[in-house]
Amino acid sequence: MKLTELKAIQLAELFSALSDASRVRLISLLMEGEMSVSTLAEELKMTESAVSHQLRGLRQMHLVRARKDGRQVFYSLDDDHVSKLFSLGIDHVEHG
Repeated sequence: MKLTELKAIQLAELFSALSDASRVRLISLLMEGEMSVSTLAEELKMTESAVSHQLRGLRQMHLVRARKDGRQVFYSLDDDHVSKLFSLGIDHVEHG
């Protein structure tokens, strides 16, 4: 498969977004379903501010989406491509 320069840059940015353990752990939790920032922070033993910062980057890469309900913000995976990519990565890590 031959990639254009733009597609190569976009793919590199996608993998770069997954190069941080905190972001990978956030995605793993969101594989279970939608969660609030406070729940994610509690699960990961991180501050809500730190979680929000990581989620902002994931949202910019279209890996997660946000939904507001009053003052709470809930996050979920953007689409099934994210869970498939994540699952393939887990399979690869566990295979080696």
